[in-house]
Amino acid sequence: MDLKIKLEQLHQKVVGLKEQISTEEATKNAFVMPFIQILGYDIFNPTEVIPEHICDIGTKKGEKVDYVIKHNDKPIFIIECKHWKENADAHNSQLHRYYHVSKTRFGVLTNGIVYNFYTDLEKPNIMDEKPFFTINIEDLKDSSIKILESFTKKDYNLESILDSAEALKYIKAIRKEFEKEIENPSDELVKLLVSRFFEKPMTANRMVSFKEYTKKALTTSINESISFRLKSALSINEQIEKQEEGVKPPQSIDENSDSKIVTTEEELEGFQIIKAILREKIPSVRIAYRDTLSYFGILLDDNNRKPICRLHFNTANKYLEIFHNGKEAGEKILLNNLDEIYNFKQELHKTLENY
Repeated sequence: MDLKIKLEQLHQKVVGLKEQISTEEATKNAFVMPFIQILGYDIFNPTEVIPEHICDIGTKKGEKVDYVIKHNDKPIFIIECKHWKENADAHNSQLHRYYHVSKTRFGVLTNGIVYNFYTDLEKPNIMDEKPFFTINIEDLKDSSIKILESFTKKDYNLESILDSAEALKYIKAIRKEFEKEIENPSDELVKLLVSRFFEKPMTANRMVSFKEYTKKALTTSINESISFRLKSALSINEQIEKQEEGVKPPQSIDENSDSKIVTTEEELEGFQIIKAILREKIPSVRIAYRDTLSYFGILLDDNNRKPICRLHFNTANKYLEIFHNGKEAGEKILLNNLDEIYNFKQELHKTLENY
């Protein structure tokens, strides 16, 4: 099963159980061990996933790290766990000590929801103060899932991860600084930009004004860029709708057309993604599909009067049709890849409320 689908399912489990999880041990059992399993490691094999591994530190004996993960009989990363209500950023001093004696290149600090990945980019064998990579089960992003794939048993490659770790660390830091500048432009940034077109002296009053101008310019530029992309997508949808005008209404599978209908692997994969999204709200048994000549329909309670969405995968371009504004007001969205279906979780959840 696709890594993203498995993580979405874990997210649903976290949402459903976390209020009942009252201890750190329960957090490990309910959230962290399934996460390790999703990465492909055998949690029941003590030579691959070692719980409560002793990491003696100097005169301190019997110090234990929660998990050591091995690959080809070599330790590749350690995991230190906290209760899900604790901040996953607040306890890295303990992990820092374990990292020094563990002979691994990666340390993970987690509360079962947020996973912070550390390495030793700055000083050999001394864990960096800040993680180079973070993944949040409650805020899954395609880019983070792609990076996490490198830590799976199937795709683990030390050199590949180390090659990208430095880039990930500094891209994250630069992005953070950029977001700060958008929210509150610094004097340095204002002077840099303004000096390119403004030749008069920069007085204190002018600095105040130009700071406000800079903030507005940055936010306007970003908003207009987003707006342009949305308009382009809408324009494509309108062109497709015009091309489809005059096409006969789609036949259902009940109209003696079964022999012409081919259900593809992509349609079934899309159906599984929809199920993963909707299971946060309803049992999976209430989610059904019916394939037709023109589209792959996903229904509530197998009732064609309760459409949840439709997959239009029978042409060169693929579209998701959603009905969050009512079953008579379907909206088609161009998909570059199937993972983009996850971007419409709110609309799919809202559709359920219509019935």
